[in-house]
Formats: sequence, structure tokens, C-alpha cells
Amino acid sequence: MITPEELLHSAHKDSAPPAACNPALRALWLSKAGQWEAAHDACQLIADPVGAWIHAHLHREEGDHGNAAYWYHRANKAVPPRSLSIDDEWVQLVTALG
Repeated sequence: MITPEELLHSAHKDSAPPAACNPALRALWLSKAGQWEAAHDACQLIADPVGAWIHAHLHREEGDHGNAAYWYHRANKAVPPRSLSIDDEWVQLVTALG
């Protein structure tokens, strides 16, 4: 199991996600590696509700809160409060999906 810290470190220094990443962690790695479009494409290949949850996070990250709310609903997740940072939500996702 990879920790959020390990995945973040890899995203900042490696050219590809760790081999042990499942599809959800791969999408989250891509988002932290600055590859938002690739992360967005990757999450769409993941069956609901996991893919929808990552999809929601990505749209929240880009500031598209209406679209994010739609995807949180599809993921059966509450829209997080705006006080929850994108980075903290990313850690929650990695912890839950890893």
C-alpha cells in the first residue's frame, strides 16, 4: 500500500506512476504530476462511484464547482466544504482508494 506522501513524492520526481498503483491512484498521481487532462481521461475509465469521486475532485480542483457537485452526487458523496483544501481532499482520496 502506498501512502499519500509516497505518491505525492513520486508525482513530483518520477516520469510515471509507481507500478503498484491501481487505476484510481494512477489518476490521482497524474493530477499531482501536473497532467490534469490525463487524470481526467483516466478517471473516466474507472467504474462508478470511484471514478465519479475522482472526477468530482478534479472539477473542484479546476474551480468548476457546479460540475464537481454533479460528480459528487454520482459518487454518492457529499460536496466537501470549501474550507477543505484540494490537497487535503487529495490525501483523503489516496487514503480511501489506495
